[in-house]
Amino acid sequence: MAEISPIDLQKALKGADYPASSDDLVSLAKSNGADDTVVKKISQSGAKRFDGPNDVQKAVFGND
Repeated sequence: MAEISPIDLQKALKGADYPASSDDLVSLAKSNGADDTVVKKISQSGAKRFDGPNDVQKAVFGND
């Protein structure tokens, strides 16, 4: 599986309103034309709710 960059993630989540559920962000990423790898990373992050872009970054990339 190809790795994604933080920029790929930012592009996928352009226009997101927070707080947002994982399902909301997956739908947004798909509508923004995100790569399947990006969509999968968001959906498999294990988080159900995100309070902002930093929460998504932490969940997807494991940054503390």
